[in-house]
Amino acid sequence: MGKFWKVQVENRVALVKISNPTANALSRPVLDELEECLAEWENDPAIKVIVLTGEGRFFCAGADIKEFASMDSKEAKAAAERGQSLFNRLESYCKPVIAAINGACLGGGLELAMACHIRLAAFEAKLGLPELNLGIIPGYGGTQRLPRLIGRGRAARLILSSCLISGEEAGRIGLADAAYPGEQLLEEAKRLAQAISEKSAVAVRLALEAIRASAQLSPEEGYGQEAELFGQAFLSEDRKEGVAAFLEKRKPCFSDR
Repeated sequence: MGKFWKVQVENRVALVKISNPTANALSRPVLDELEECLAEWENDPAIKVIVLTGEGRFFCAGADIKEFASMDSKEAKAAAERGQSLFNRLESYCKPVIAAINGACLGGGLELAMACHIRLAAFEAKLGLPELNLGIIPGYGGTQRLPRLIGRGRAARLILSSCLISGEEAGRIGLADAAYPGEQLLEEAKRLAQAISEKSAVAVRLALEAIRASAQLSPEEGYGQEAELFGQAFLSEDRKEGVAAFLEKRKPCFSDR
């Protein structure tokens, strides 16, 4: 367990809580520790799926604004590039990451959530990119991921107005993949994570790679990549087990090989 990222593993699902009171801000030490955690979780066979949520009332209120006070333009650019690189790594992570947005999810916090593979939100959560209130713009990928998720017009409205929306509205417009009453959010996230954890880790990794290709390649290239990865799946022991279990009308027992 880290100082800022508290981890509990059960049934191969890691429940990870951002813990940086009072608002779970993404200070430099918090981001440094996240980078270390991603490297550790990647090679941990006890973890197949990650559920990311916030400790307390906040999911993550964004960057530590105090760090901005002494930052010049060159330092700001470097900080943005570092944040983008880290969140790009999260977006391309080999294990599924589910953001369970339990409370305020603002600025860098929303950019973190958008880099996760799946987003679930509490109805009462507040989401937005309010950076323009500070005379700056989102810098950790928010201007790029938000339009892809909800469309250019909606993204421009949220970014330029700095307005916040509820988790319920986030679910309606596609910023969240589903929304639930707050008291149900974590259980729903765990239920989804558990269902994914029962699949072959090999197939999950290949599926994530194919899904990512849909955003990075042309349709023709994407189909080619899917066929390539489909072929790779047939090299796994789990493919043999999955097909055999289906034919024998039993539940598969995957070895993640």
